[in-house]
Amino acid sequence: MGGRPDEVRAPEEWLTEVERERAARFKFDHDRTIFVAAHLLVRICAAEVLGADPAELTLLQYCDLHGFGHGRPSIEQAPDLGVSFSHTRGYVCAAAGPGKIGVDAERVRPGPLDTVLADRVLTPYERAMVTGNDELIRHWTRKEALIKRGELTLDKVSEGGADLTGRHLLEWSAGPDIRVAVVTDSPARRVPIPGEDS
Repeated sequence: MGGRPDEVRAPEEWLTEVERERAARFKFDHDRTIFVAAHLLVRICAAEVLGADPAELTLLQYCDLHGFGHGRPSIEQAPDLGVSFSHTRGYVCAAAGPGKIGVDAERVRPGPLDTVLADRVLTPYERAMVTGNDELIRHWTRKEALIKRGELTLDKVSEGGADLTGRHLLEWSAGPDIRVAVVTDSPARRVPIPGEDS
C-alpha cells in the first residue's frame, strides 16, 4: 500500500505511547504527519493480511543502539508476520506478509546524476552503468529494502549489488519522482489504501 499521508484515514489513538512521544518530538508538522501516517498504514497492511482489526494491532520496534521506537518493526499480536514501512516527503507506504519484508520509497532528485549518492551506494559495476538519478534511486530503493529485511547493511551497499535471488521484487512509481521497491519472500501485489479513490 502506498499514497499521500492524508489518504491514510486512521485515528492516532492506534499509536503506542512510544510512537506518540516520537511523533511529538518532530519540529515540523509535515514530518510529524508523515511519521504518523506511515505508522498507521503498516497496521492497516498487517490487518489486511491477518483479517484483523487494525485498531487491535500493536506495532513494536526496538534496536540495541536507540532503544524502543527504532529498529525493524513487528506486530506484537503476530510476531511471525513480516512488516515494513517507509516514507518520503509527501508519500508513505507499507507492506506485510509471510517471511521477511522490506519496503523503501525515495524521491528522484532532478538534474544531473547525484554522484555523491551514486559513489556511496553503487558497486563499481553499477556505477559505470547508471547515468541518471532515476536509475540510481531504483538501485537504492532495492538495496534499502534489503537493509530493512536485515540482509544488507549501509556500510556494505557499495560492495554488493541488490541480490534478489530467491526473493520477490515489486516496484512502482508514484507520480513522476517517487520510486518504491518491496522485497518479499513470497509473491506480492500492490493494493490501494482503503478508502483511496484509485
